[in-house]
Amino acid sequence: MALFKDLSAKLTLPTRDTALPGRETPLPTAETHFVNGRPLKGPYPEGTETVLLGLGCFWGAERLFWQLPGVWVTAVGYAGGITPNPTYEEVCSGRTGHTEVVLVAYDPADDGFGRLLKAFWESHDPTQGNRQGNDIGTQYRSAIYVSNDAQLTAALASRADYENALARAGFPAVTTEIGGPQPLYFAEDYHQQYLAKNPNGYCGLGGTGVTCAVPASVV
Repeated sequence: MALFKDLSAKLTLPTRDTALPGRETPLPTAETHFVNGRPLKGPYPEGTETVLLGLGCFWGAERLFWQLPGVWVTAVGYAGGITPNPTYEEVCSGRTGHTEVVLVAYDPADDGFGRLLKAFWESHDPTQGNRQGNDIGTQYRSAIYVSNDAQLTAALASRADYENALARAGFPAVTTEIGGPQPLYFAEDYHQQYLAKNPNGYCGLGGTGVTCAVPASVV
């Protein structure tokens, strides 16, 4: 019975009354990217745009994005929930409402956001709700938190197109949450660029095998 209660808590988003209180002070974290040495929290070059992408465990997801052309820097953290400045353990409890996300700072030229969306959709299963494979809980839910209206339009268009492609392949409806700007609470130092520091570490990425064609509205 206790195991069932624990699982139920992980699969149910908390309310403001049931969420953990968190703290006012941000958690200590790395200042620079372990791979490219750039500042995680900026300043970013003029013209750079940012987006928060959640597609399961953020270790493998971050590595995916820092390798893409046009990406200036990446960092991992928690977003979309209630608890301010949560710890990893608090997020894992299911009582913060946050999902694990990757902050991607990128050059929007040459359809940079379209490349991010294609990688996002193809690298996880966006129909699984509060899980990715064996990783279960609200912290693994699929999410896109944009920073401007153009990104929002593009993200919504790509979700509709990819949902149609998934449906043709027999998959259920997409559960990805798409919303506006969210506070990002940077994760602890050891999570930043985790798979660069631990090359044999766990990577939970796994797509559906369905190709995402970036819609014309993104280009």
